[in-house]
Amino acid sequence: MTDIAVTLADKRGTLPTDDKLGFGKIFTDHMFVMDYTSDKGWYDARIIPYGDFNISPAAMVLHYGQAIFEGMKAFRTEDNRVVMYRPVDHLNRFNNSADILSIPQMNVDVVHTALKKLIDLDKHWVPKSLGTSLYIRPFVISIDPYVGVKVASQYTLFIILSPVGAYYASGFKPVKIKVEDHYVRAVKGGLGEAKTAANYAASLKAGEVAKKDGYTQVLWLDAIEQKYIEEVGTMNIFFKIDDEIITPELNGSILNGMTRRSVLAVAKDWGMKATERRISIEEVYEAHANGRLQEVFGSGTAAVISPVGELCWKGKKIIINNGEIGETSQKLFDYITSLQQGRVADKFGWVEEVTKL
Repeated sequence: MTDIAVTLADKRGTLPTDDKLGFGKIFTDHMFVMDYTSDKGWYDARIIPYGDFNISPAAMVLHYGQAIFEGMKAFRTEDNRVVMYRPVDHLNRFNNSADILSIPQMNVDVVHTALKKLIDLDKHWVPKSLGTSLYIRPFVISIDPYVGVKVASQYTLFIILSPVGAYYASGFKPVKIKVEDHYVRAVKGGLGEAKTAANYAASLKAGEVAKKDGYTQVLWLDAIEQKYIEEVGTMNIFFKIDDEIITPELNGSILNGMTRRSVLAVAKDWGMKATERRISIEEVYEAHANGRLQEVFGSGTAAVISPVGELCWKGKKIIINNGEIGETSQKLFDYITSLQQGRVADKFGWVEEVTKL
């Protein structure tokens, strides 16, 4: 096991009150860093004070975008334990993104150990109110000072931590979604299933246009036929039709979301029919016209469950479940958040204790 050196910050910050947290704007006292070169492999694992770092203006990540990231959370339970939700699954997916971007594989055990050590060191930053959490952001960037297209030979891995407030500051409410029929997000054989900077940059323009039109986000269709549903915003998408939970099957352009996996497993455990398959926008609209479309909701780390109350495709709007939160959406949100925060027994083995407060 790699030794992890620790350099403590001279001063420790103070966790703001929950109403001041927001999302992704406040960071803890320390961060984890590890370097890679082609001759040494991954080396110099260390925890140091959080702060800016030097990078060459010629660093390859700035020019060619060879970068990956992950997103997961830690929570404070009612009995003052700090727990993480599916950390090893997230780190394995991190390595999958690395493979897609030709970034060297990381030792998951080493990074997992470092993450636990980092959270234990900054555990006083984990907020305690219901709906709050410590957001965990591992990322890797290519740092070769070289302006030329090639696979880099030098990388740096970071893990930073951010206490975040409840995602739904105004309450858990259905959102309005525009079905995107002009812009495309990803293609099979591309970057769609990787958590990489370029994948998210590709989504910004359509989202900006949708917001100007009064919508919260966009529903992405496949890039070839613009017929089959893929994701919603930066989340996976689910449809409840005739009491069946349906989500688009993984096809190389859809992220294998951790909350997506959780929803499928929980729904099946509850005895519901949960299916992964191709589903077209025409099928969804037809199901609505026939009174068979019961609910639509997104799933993701940040929001967990995001109910959809309205879809608009080619100017035709449909209202789902009278614009109200569906029974299944609410039940899944309540159960998964309770599971994450230790308020229900973890029958799936997804919650890992890090430390006690």
